[in-house]
Amino acid sequence: MFSTSFTWNDFMFLLDGARVTVQLTFWAILLGTFAGLLFGLARALWPRLSLPLAWVLDVFRSVPLLIQFVLFNSFKSIVGLNISAFSVGCIVLGVYTAAYFTEIVRGGVLAVSLSVRRASRSLGMSYLQDLRWIVLPMATRVAFPGWLNLVLGVMKDTALVMWIGIVELLRASQTIVTRIQEPLLVLCIAGLIYYVMSLVVARLGARLERRWQEND
Repeated sequence: MFSTSFTWNDFMFLLDGARVTVQLTFWAILLGTFAGLLFGLARALWPRLSLPLAWVLDVFRSVPLLIQFVLFNSFKSIVGLNISAFSVGCIVLGVYTAAYFTEIVRGGVLAVSLSVRRASRSLGMSYLQDLRWIVLPMATRVAFPGWLNLVLGVMKDTALVMWIGIVELLRASQTIVTRIQEPLLVLCIAGLIYYVMSLVVARLGARLERRWQEND
């Protein structure tokens, strides 16, 4: 007969870890989206001037995220920055998100054909009006699926913050496993929570895309 030492309090502890995961994802995506939007526009509109920026972002895309966490956390200690481990996690994840979202935005902007832009300018629109009313709306629809996948990826990447002492969902599950020695059950429950969170984000994104299509 099946028996377990997993309790309701353990489940609530996992939900607390999931709450931290959601908070990390939210702040990382907020920071990364804002910075990535500015960087992506710069890379698409002024590719030569923004070449040094591209080199810097390549570093953050190339270096494994775990190494970035460890290095930034060590740098914080060496310099003496008085910021929490949660802030370190948000900053590193935010910069990592911005590095990837920059290319998503750049691809979306470049996907808008020159003929469309010439047509808008021929109608009397200024450069900024063309960018605001033509380029950005069209680029948003192209970039949105990539952004949504990035959100789901960052949500899973938050598991790496356990290495700097943050108790998110995976760290919470490992704490419980250490105590009750039932890894299969605990990790299945943690995986189910990850799935539910990801499913909610994916469904909201799909609904938004359907509304865009209905308004066409």
